[in-house]
Amino acid sequence: MLPSYLLSLREGIEAALIIGIVIGALRKIHRTDLAPALWWGVLSAAVVSILAAVLLTLFGLELEGSAEKIYEGATMLLAAGILTWMIFWMSQQARTLKAELEEGVSKAAASTGRRAIFWLAFVAVVREGVELALFLTASIFATDVLQTAIGAALGLGTAVLLGWSIFAAIVRLDLRRFFQATGILLILFAAGLVAHGVHEFNEVNLIPAVVEHVWDANAFLPAESILGQFMKALFGYNPTPALTEMIAYFGYMLTVALTLRGGRKKSEGTATQPQA
Repeated sequence: MLPSYLLSLREGIEAALIIGIVIGALRKIHRTDLAPALWWGVLSAAVVSILAAVLLTLFGLELEGSAEKIYEGATMLLAAGILTWMIFWMSQQARTLKAELEEGVSKAAASTGRRAIFWLAFVAVVREGVELALFLTASIFATDVLQTAIGAALGLGTAVLLGWSIFAAIVRLDLRRFFQATGILLILFAAGLVAHGVHEFNEVNLIPAVVEHVWDANAFLPAESILGQFMKALFGYNPTPALTEMIAYFGYMLTVALTLRGGRKKSEGTATQPQA
């Protein structure tokens, strides 16, 4: 439940920020008459996202045997890849997101009006929604439908409240720290998805295990225990991991850490360069 809550909270906050920025831009240019088109775009994006989540899940649940494991493994790896891209993108674009959206709103309002605002809102929100649909599908395979649905509902509900509070100026949320904190947790979750995906491929011999069980931690932390189930859902815990599963997990963590560190150094170097 916690992974789906965190994923839904983060995606919901991003969508709420986008909607809030667009509404603010419409007010700035005195075109609040275009707000209904914005909300129709948001509603349409939500419907498409829900349909995507249902179709992805139903398709996966109908498969059996090796086909099911291959589908689950591929879904987990794809979700981990998109989740990683999302974290990198947000860390790089967060500073310019507001300016870019406001510019897009101004151009849309000056051109085709309602239609352009509709598509601006639809594309911005549906990207978050389809990503979330894929993440939740992977989460369902790692846990179950009920836990994922409850976590997603709570996460989106929290995101709505936070989004409303931010733009109503009732509370001030440090969004930079929020995205940093959730980014760390989501990287750990993505690493678990990568390892779990490799595990599914191990079971159908698409990826060799090399060493079937590197260790057996069932005596200390059984997978069936409450803590074991929590660790499995959040971090992809496996008490008897294969060697390639461990290589995938730690290889992913190392790659992401080095990439983020390199990107941070590059941005700091650019910021400290003397202006001509």
